[in-house]
Amino acid sequence: MAHKIKQQLEPLPPSPKIQVKNVFLFIPNIIGFIRVILAILSLYYMPNKPWTCMGLYTFSCLLDAVDGNAARYFDQCSEFGVVLDMVTDRSTTSCLLCFLATKYSSWTILFQLLISLDLSSHYMHMYRLIFITILFSSMTSGSSSHKNIDKSSNSILRAYYSNNVVLFIFCALNELFFVALYLLSFNHEDIAPGLNFIIRLIAFFSFPVCAGKQIINVIQLAGASKRLASIDLAEQRKISKNGENVKNN
Repeated sequence: MAHKIKQQLEPLPPSPKIQVKNVFLFIPNIIGFIRVILAILSLYYMPNKPWTCMGLYTFSCLLDAVDGNAARYFDQCSEFGVVLDMVTDRSTTSCLLCFLATKYSSWTILFQLLISLDLSSHYMHMYRLIFITILFSSMTSGSSSHKNIDKSSNSILRAYYSNNVVLFIFCALNELFFVALYLLSFNHEDIAPGLNFIIRLIAFFSFPVCAGKQIINVIQLAGASKRLASIDLAEQRKISKNGENVKNN
């Protein structure tokens, strides 16, 4: 009995401490912060230092292919990282298009529409994923990235998001076209004769992919809109059915 009482009085062994990691210090998120800094610096040099701006902007865009791989390699995927990645992408492209709208004033409305399409298609697509997660719990683990596509989505979207090589080519050439337009807003013949012609060739060959990227944005916007509308209809049917059940009772 005394032995049992002694055992009861002995302090319990300390429970193992659970290490809570600082998400902001995840390696992929640090890469994301570097992208933001590089993008801001590129905006600073954008009005009068085209090659400095292009270098900073391009490096920031290239790091977009690094942070995702780093997240998977170090097992540091996070919701914050997903949103940081998408917001940085949308913000940098929008800022560049705003500058192009001032340089090519006769095409201002086109650049405004491109910004609106880019933002709205990704926002509605992400919002659709959030609704599916909450209402149907279709994604129980991992991060709800806008690159996660279910089987019910458009086949073009599935092909676009499911192949990292295709995704990288489309995103890279899309940005390359806008960067080429940016460089063409300056005269570079004093640097090297024929440089303007080379930049025009880059713009010419990257334009079809850029146009294809905008078509994908339209498909993404239309698909997300239809899915959100179907969720609304399902909710209305549920409310209507519950109302009929209450009346019958």
